[in-house]
Amino acid sequence: MNKLQRICATLVLAFITVFANAQTPNNNDVMRSNGKIYVVMAVVIIIMVGLFIYLISVDRKLRKLENKS
Repeated sequence: MNKLQRICATLVLAFITVFANAQTPNNNDVMRSNGKIYVVMAVVIIIMVGLFIYLISVDRKLRKLENKS
């Protein structure tokens, strides 16, 4: 078990360092200066709204099936 904990801790620390290095302010400034950040955010919001609508419709269908049987 001790070996598994060491492996998990190593993986977590590796992911933390990757995420910390990936967040450079220069990338955001380039996207913001070109106006592309707004396009990216609009696409993300559209995808999220679509997922929520899909989940709501699936939930309604499941409720109908549960009530039917």
